[in-house]
Amino acid sequence: FKMLDKEMLEAFDLDENANETEIHTDFDETIGNVKISVDVVAKIASIAATEIEGVSAMYKSFVGGVAQKLGKKNSAQGVKVEITEDLTNIDMYLVVDYGVKIPELAWNVQEKVKENVESMTGLNVAAVNIHIEGINFETDILKIEE
Repeated sequence: FKMLDKEMLEAFDLDENANETEIHTDFDETIGNVKISVDVVAKIASIAATEIEGVSAMYKSFVGGVAQKLGKKNSAQGVKVEITEDLTNIDMYLVVDYGVKIPELAWNVQEKVKENVESMTGLNVAAVNIHIEGINFETDILKIEE
């Protein structure tokens, strides 16, 4: 179980009013409680996903079907996290590079997100659902031009 230090939390640039969940650990509870924001979990998941080769960007859909590709600064907006008492479910909305093997990429994202969230927060991740929302053709064009 890794503890998140103050510098790391500041690096995530999180909203002060974000929803928090209390994490129950095997440690002595007389020391105090640990509360981790849902936004922190979303950021961890987003960073893990974008580290996988073939993931171009995170994607957020707005009301009315309008959508936007999000850069790394707002990348957690392409992640939906639901935390219950015992389980955590994560939905990832991704834009992938043209030509990648989507099932293989999805598996790699699921594994990395699950591993990173569990190791950094102590949460039990039950599911990492992948939603491919778009394809980035720019990467393929750049390869052809080279």
